[in-house]
Amino acid sequence: MVNAGVSVGSGGAPNFLERVVFLKGSSLWRRLTGMDDATDLRSAGLRVTAPRLAMLEVVRSGNHLDAEHIARGVREKVGHVSTQAIYDALNALTRVGLLRRIEPAGSPARYEARVGDNHHHLVCRVCGTVTDVDCVAGAAPCLEPSGSHGFAIDEAEVVFWGVCPQCRAESASPAQGHVGAGSGPA
Repeated sequence: MVNAGVSVGSGGAPNFLERVVFLKGSSLWRRLTGMDDATDLRSAGLRVTAPRLAMLEVVRSGNHLDAEHIARGVREKVGHVSTQAIYDALNALTRVGLLRRIEPAGSPARYEARVGDNHHHLVCRVCGTVTDVDCVAGAAPCLEPSGSHGFAIDEAEVVFWGVCPQCRAESASPAQGHVGAGSGPA
């Protein structure tokens, strides 16, 4: 499928734009552009603290982690951090746009560092794994409701639901189920 000159879901090698979108959230991109987490925090008007730096690193290295998994990762890096401090930092980082919070139905809130682009999510109904998927309709809000009711619409959040390849393979065999990144469905 081709949309505005961008190959979408072709299954082949990613085109240039897809490579740039993938690279943009990576540590290599940050090194190449001279961006670092401390600079991002200062630019957003937030204090640079060890827990915030650890949190950004943990979220970036994970796959749509929930607060419990983020807290565990932060504590492994910096020692004791209260649960309230974890939630306060997640809220602050989300408010300033350094993290994105997603809330798949029946699942705890998840966090990701991929912000500022128009992408959506695939969620496995069995294990709760969340995967990014680029928008197939173009620029935000990418979908238009039948009526705006006076709202100035700037974003559409789309969640696709299904069963991931690993869960499909495991349901065809007698093997035990796996646990996806984060915590799975509640």
